[in-house]
Amino acid sequence: MASADPSTIAYLRDSYRPLAECQVPINLHAFQYGTGCFEGIRGYWDGERINVLFMREHFERLAGNARLLHMHSPSVEDMCEIAQELVRQNRCQQNIYFRPMVFKDGLELGPVLHRMDDGYLCYIIPLGDYLDTSKGLDLCVSSWTRLSDNTIPTRAKATGGYLNSALAKSEALMNGYDEALMLNSRGQVAEGSAENLFLVRDGALVTPDLASDILEGITRFAVIELANLLGIPVVERPVGRTELYRTDEAFLCGTGCQVSWVRSIDRRVVSDTRGPITERIQKLYEDAVYGRDPRFAHWLTPVPVS
Repeated sequence: MASADPSTIAYLRDSYRPLAECQVPINLHAFQYGTGCFEGIRGYWDGERINVLFMREHFERLAGNARLLHMHSPSVEDMCEIAQELVRQNRCQQNIYFRPMVFKDGLELGPVLHRMDDGYLCYIIPLGDYLDTSKGLDLCVSSWTRLSDNTIPTRAKATGGYLNSALAKSEALMNGYDEALMLNSRGQVAEGSAENLFLVRDGALVTPDLASDILEGITRFAVIELANLLGIPVVERPVGRTELYRTDEAFLCGTGCQVSWVRSIDRRVVSDTRGPITERIQKLYEDAVYGRDPRFAHWLTPVPVS
C-alpha cells in the first residue's frame, strides 16, 4: 500500500508542516464518529511538472459534499492553491495522489453534525497503479450490500461510509479476488469498493445509473466523454447481477484505479484479453491524463515543481 514519508509537507488547520507533526487528539469527533468527507486526486509527472487531473472539479465536489454533511470547507480557490503549494514545497517528481478532507474538529461526545467546528487537511503520497492495469482483474460479488444513499449519502465520499467498502474489499482479497462488486439494497449492481463499473454489451457501454447508490464519479463522467468522442453509445440504467455474467467486456474506473479491465467475475471468465472497446477507452484516457492528447488539456492543471 502507498504511504507518505513522515517528512512530507502536509497541510492541517491553516498551516504547512511535516506529516509527522500533523497530530489530532484521540477524542476528535471525526475519529470517534467518522464525521468527515474526502477526495482523491491524481497528479501525473511529465518530466517537468505535475499535471493535476480534474483539480477544480474534485474540490468543487468536496465543497458541495461538505455542505451536504453540515460542514464548511475552505473556498474552492483556496483548496486548489493549497494543493499546488504542496506540490511546490515537496518538489514532487513522480506520480502523486492528494487526499484532502473536511472533518468535524470538535472534541464533544454525541453523533451530531451541526454546531461544531470544522477542520481541513490535505496531504500527498506517491502513487503508481492502485490496481494493476496491465492484467485483467478477478472480481467477486460481495456478500456486503452497498450503502443506500438514504443511509449514508453515497455521493458524499463520507469517511464513515467507507467501512462498507473496507468490509467488501477485505472479503474479496481474503477469498483470492482482486476487487469486490457490491449490489445495492434492491439487488442491482452498484459499484466496486472504490470504483465505478462499466460493461460492454452489443457494442455499447452500460453503467449503473446515478440512482443505483453509486458515487457520482468524476472519472466515470470522463469515460462517458471519451466514449462519446469515440462514437461508442453509453447507456446509464439499473444493472442486474446476472448481466455481469453475460457481458462482452467489463472495466472499473476511478481516480485510483484509472481504467482497469476485468478478466472474470465470480469465477466466470469475461475475457482472457483486454477487449477492443476497453482498450480504446484505456488508451485514450492514459493519453489524456499524461498530457499526450491536447484535446484534453482542460482536464489538467500544470504545476511547476520549482
